Amino acid sequence: MGQREQLLAGARRCLDEIGYARTTARDIVAAANGHLASIGYYFGSKEALLNAALLEALDEWGEKAVQQADPADAAGTPAERLTAMWQQVVESHETDRPMLVASTEAFAQAERTPAIRAQIAAAYERSRTRMAAELHGVDPEVDQRTARAIGSVHMALVAGLTQQWLIDPDNAPSAEDVAIGLRAILADLARDEDPPGGEAGG
Repeated sequence: MGQREQLLAGARRCLDEIGYARTTARDIVAAANGHLASIGYYFGSKEALLNAALLEALDEWGEKAVQQADPADAAGTPAERLTAMWQQVVESHETDRPMLVASTEAFAQAERTPAIRAQIAAAYERSRTRMAAELHGVDPEVDQRTARAIGSVHMALVAGLTQQWLIDPDNAPSAEDVAIGLRAILADLARDEDPPGGEAGG
C-alpha cells in the first residue's frame, strides 16, 4: 500500500473512531504511520484528505445499497428491488453509523468552507445520474432532466432517512414505511393528472 492509500485508510479509521470535526492531522498520520508533510503533498490539506476518505466511504456505502435494486437483476419486481435497497439503507444506520455521523459533520463544515462544499457538490452531481441509471435504467444522455430528477429524489430520501435514523431511531420509518409513503404520494400525483370529471368529454 502506497503512502496516499495509507493516508486514506488512516483518515477513514479516524472518521470511525474520532469523527470528522475532532480529527486532527496528527491523528491521521498516527493512524496511517505517516508524516505530517505527506498530507499536504498528496492532498493539500487535512480537510481535503478527510473529504476524500469520507466520499470514498460514502461511495462504497451507496454501492452496497444500489446493488439491491439493480434493474438488470431479473429477481423481483421494481418495487421489491427498491424496498430491498431501502432496507439496506435502514440497516446501514446500525452498521455504518460512525461514517454517517461524520458525513453530517462534514456537511455542517461545508457552510463555511467553499472547498468542502465544492467537493460534496461534485459528488452529489455524479450520484444523481448514476442512481437514475443504476436503479431505473434511465440513460442521462437520452433524458438528462429526468435522470437528474430521479437521482435527486432518491438522494433527498437517503438524506432525510439518515437524519431521522440518527436522531430518532425508535420512530424512524422502515423500508416498508418508505414504500407505503411513496405509493401514497404517487397516487396523489396521479390524481392531479386526471382531467376533471374523469375521461375527456365526461
